[in-house]
Formats: sequence, C-alpha cells, structure tokens
Amino acid sequence: MRAGAQRQRGDRHQHRHRPGREAGDGVLGRPHPPASARPRSRAQAPAQEVIGEERPDDIAAIAALNRAAFGGEEEVEIIDRLRRDGLVALSLVGRDADAIIGHILFSDLDVTVDRRRIRAVTLAPMAVVPDRQSAGIGSRLVRLGLALLTERGYEAVIVLGHPGYYPRFGFSAALAAKLAAPFSGAAFMALELKPGALAGTSGAVRYPRAFRIEDPA
Repeated sequence: MRAGAQRQRGDRHQHRHRPGREAGDGVLGRPHPPASARPRSRAQAPAQEVIGEERPDDIAAIAALNRAAFGGEEEVEIIDRLRRDGLVALSLVGRDADAIIGHILFSDLDVTVDRRRIRAVTLAPMAVVPDRQSAGIGSRLVRLGLALLTERGYEAVIVLGHPGYYPRFGFSAALAAKLAAPFSGAAFMALELKPGALAGTSGAVRYPRAFRIEDPA
C-alpha cells in the first residue's frame, strides 16, 4: 500500500492491487486545476513525442509497457478486466516515433454524493518505460487526460497515489476524506472536474470488481 494510505475496517486481507499505482511518473510542473487544463502542444514535448488516445493495435504494446514498468502481470490483468467489463473511460499513450513509452488509464467509478451518483473515474494504472521515467511524460499524460475528461462531461477523478505527486494537478486528500471508501489517508485523493461535484455532506466510492477490492464494512 502506498505511503499515507490506510485500509478502512472490513478488510480481511491485503489486496494486491493499489488503485492509482504508478510507475515512472514525472516530477515536473505546478499544481494545475482541471478548469484550466489544456492539452500540451507538441512543441512543449520532445520533437518525436506525441500523446493521444490508444488505438486498437496498441493493446499488446500497452500490456508489454505495464509489464516492464511494474515487473509483473497485475496491472495487465486489471486493464484486461476493465476492458472486458466495458469500464474504460479514457486510455492515453505516449509515443516516441513508433514506440509506446507511456500509458495512463481512467475507468468508470461508482461515486455518490448525498445519494446522487456523479460521473466519476479512477486513475489507475499509469506507467512509463523504465528508461524514460522522471522525464515529465507522466505529467503530460495526466494533464491531457484531465483536460479530455473535463471536455467530455466527467465530474470527478479519484486516485490512490503518491501524496507528493498528485496534488500538483489539483488532487486533494481533504476532498476525498468525506467519501466512504476502502482507503483513507494522505494517498487517497479526489479532484473535481466540475466545480462543486463533491461538495455534499457525505458520499461513497465503490470500486468495480476488476480491481478486486472489498467495500468498507
């Protein structure tokens, strides 16, 4: 489990997957709220680097990237289950020439605020090839993802990730604290894409079965 995250009561065992797990995210950039998020222009990235939505023929390369970045099959299997269940909201890849060097996935998430269901996603996983990590690719993937999700009418994003990284994009542990969920603490964060989307007095987060996470008791 990531630093600062705690499992809520009701957990009988530690689950292998950590929503929001990331491999090789960059450390560049200032806090960037989604209301002003705009896709990065190609001139702002290395000459051959392009970030865009995945294509059908990218599936095998995305699996290989996550396998290399995380050193196992866990993320690959989660992505496969999310695809099978029709829960992928947005999948972006970073390309350098013909090679895929980064990937980020946002999937539909059941979030209710004051008994009203909102359009929300979770960010998980995010990966960058080992030899291109800490080069800002992860930051560009996150920013473009948030911009596209905002344009498409999504209201909020949930992440379980490094508390020293995600706040620069506007994620807040305080905003997520009132949501009943399997996780809590500094690493469990939320971001409003629509102002006021999480402004109710109480709420809840339920992860899809693809993540194999128990709901809080």
